[in-house]
Amino acid sequence: MRIARFSTGGDPRFALVDGEPGAERLVVLSGDPLYMPVQPTGEQVPLTDDVRLLAPVIPRSKIIGVGRNYADHAAEMGNELPTSPLLFLKPNTSVIGPDDPIVLPSWSQDVHHEAELAVVIGKVAKDVSPERALDHVFGFTVANDVTARDVQSAEDQWSRAKGFDGACPLGPWVVPGLDVEDLAVSARVNGGTRQDGRTSDLVFDVPYLVSYVSEAFTLLPGDVILTGTPAGVGPVVHRDVVECEVEQIGVLRNPVLRRD
Repeated sequence: MRIARFSTGGDPRFALVDGEPGAERLVVLSGDPLYMPVQPTGEQVPLTDDVRLLAPVIPRSKIIGVGRNYADHAAEMGNELPTSPLLFLKPNTSVIGPDDPIVLPSWSQDVHHEAELAVVIGKVAKDVSPERALDHVFGFTVANDVTARDVQSAEDQWSRAKGFDGACPLGPWVVPGLDVEDLAVSARVNGGTRQDGRTSDLVFDVPYLVSYVSEAFTLLPGDVILTGTPAGVGPVVHRDVVECEVEQIGVLRNPVLRRD
């Protein structure tokens, strides 16, 4: 099952995504499936150019990122592996959806892509055990943890480097009930592969991350946890097209734009 958030010019709506790639159709739902049972209205909308896919969730509370959660990425950045998850926050104003432009901030000259598996929380979670953690997960989507690398290196806090407007593309949809223990995570820029990893290489796996984060923060429905990025991160520049992909979920595509 794939759950999308979309617009045809009016207010955002939710839908199940049915059909093969290139011939998908949206089975429209009544209400937000985060807060009510999945109930099709009977309306179906072909997924054409007239339909705009939106970020599948806009966190009402928070986005929690996890740094250096792949050994190869920590190594390429010259860092040691953390002994516990390295957490940071991104505001919900950083979220954009599929095909929305990543607007490069004027104050950074070195912005990088970071393809990641993202966890969407479905139930309130506080101090949950790893064994019960997945009971609180609504589903999974693809994220790009866009990072102003020069600013990240220059400042002790990562808020500006990772939290600017447009620094958290999410999409194209949410997939509930997915086994995420060993999925391919990749990124392409202008069609060329930059990142190619697997979730089986996570230093801290998804159940542990949900449990660990819930010890510090009460997780609310719609909150998103970014699980970390594999090696191969690199710069993006004006007119690039970035595609982040997680196996069995889909491709999150965003053009890159610098405004003079």
